[in-house]
Amino acid sequence: MASLLLRVVLWAWMLLSAAARPDRKDRDSVIKLPTEAVDADSDQVGTRWAVLVAGSNGFGNYRHQADVCHAYQLLIKGGLKEENIVVFMYDDIATNDMNPRPGIIINHPQGHDVYAGVPKDYTGKNVTSHNLFAVILGDKSKVSGGSGKVINSKPEDRIFIYYSDHGGPGVLGMPNMPYLYAMDFIDVLKKKHASGGYKEMVIYVEACESGSIFEGIMPKDLNIYVTTASNAQENSWGTYCPGMDPSPPPEYITCIGDLYSVAWMEDSETHNLKRESVKQQYKSVKQRTSNFNNYAMGSHVMQYGDTDITAEKLYLYQGFDPATVNLPPSNDRLEAKMEVVNQRDAELFFMWQMYQRSNHQPEKKTDILKQIAETVKHRKHIDGSVELIGVLLFGPGKGSSALQSVRAPGLPLVDDWTCLKSMVRVFESHCGSLTQYGMKHMRAFANICNSGVSKATMEEACVAACGGYDAGQLHPSNRGYSA
Repeated sequence: MASLLLRVVLWAWMLLSAAARPDRKDRDSVIKLPTEAVDADSDQVGTRWAVLVAGSNGFGNYRHQADVCHAYQLLIKGGLKEENIVVFMYDDIATNDMNPRPGIIINHPQGHDVYAGVPKDYTGKNVTSHNLFAVILGDKSKVSGGSGKVINSKPEDRIFIYYSDHGGPGVLGMPNMPYLYAMDFIDVLKKKHASGGYKEMVIYVEACESGSIFEGIMPKDLNIYVTTASNAQENSWGTYCPGMDPSPPPEYITCIGDLYSVAWMEDSETHNLKRESVKQQYKSVKQRTSNFNNYAMGSHVMQYGDTDITAEKLYLYQGFDPATVNLPPSNDRLEAKMEVVNQRDAELFFMWQMYQRSNHQPEKKTDILKQIAETVKHRKHIDGSVELIGVLLFGPGKGSSALQSVRAPGLPLVDDWTCLKSMVRVFESHCGSLTQYGMKHMRAFANICNSGVSKATMEEACVAACGGYDAGQLHPSNRGYSA
């Protein structure tokens, strides 16, 4: 009788214990104080590292540095340490004479300052692809100038890389020449993997044709996952621009954000990153960056590399802000269409805004009109020169199709990346710098290489197309070669 009573008591105690102990799903729904951890064991990870890169300069490109400063604040709130975040930005925006709020940068129409506290690791002339590669590899001996901070990561650590700027097929812009070429970047990632310097890595890239940086050349076995703002053939988009909906404060004359960039950061800020997975953010950002399937004003967010990483929670890379502890892993708050401007037209949009707002300053208005005219003239020159070179190399009926030909998905932009750089240098020597606009013609130079055209033949075509053209300040002897 006593043993039966004991069994009944034990059985009742087990039932009560099970009832008092919520399952994982129930635990996730419990409201917690912002100081409480979501999971007791969830912080048992290696060090989180980050590299943030704004690849442009000039007030007309305000949005790229705003993106990067915003990303820095998000990561700091997530608990990443300043010594583990390396920032590349030209730093000519906050104190620019045209900045209506001196010393302040915003990344949202109602946004707060995102500039305060951002470290000046690599600024001005030190924002280079050379320094970026040395930083990723953790090689202090190869860094030139700057803070000297590098990604000194260990095998158990995770790395987050975010880049925002202009791009073109196979290239990403940098404010100091040369540009960042896709295969060079992939080679650096391979070296970092071979060194055992990280556990996993996530890379976000905002740029036109950013998919071309990884299409056909990004291995799946490096423990690296990549998303890009666009596929290999389309533009990415600036947003929060004057006169648009939503618009920045009326005193601003330039766009203050980029569509893909604000999509991922605003998503991170409105979710609990210990619950939201990398895949959930990819899907959310993909939808918003498409402008809800309006690809005339949006782009196709792509993914490359090791997609198994998408099952992981975002906090492993971006950290966790305790203030978001009670936010859901996903919500529908950010489902409004955005007005945008093509990244390549944002420069002209900015100059036009300056022109419109200088009605009572006739001399300034004349100077701005001259800038616009010179910019449009050089764009037409670049476009026309590339078109004529295509005719000279492939004939009147085939030039355009040969230069614009797009390879099948999964194939790299070009077979010989050294040839691509060589053709770009030949073109710039005779026709002037490509500029951030002319990067769009990289596919033409890639196709010239893929067609087996020799450097000597290309030189002849460039001399014929551009002979006698005075590029002035846009000659590479002043700006440097982009390759």
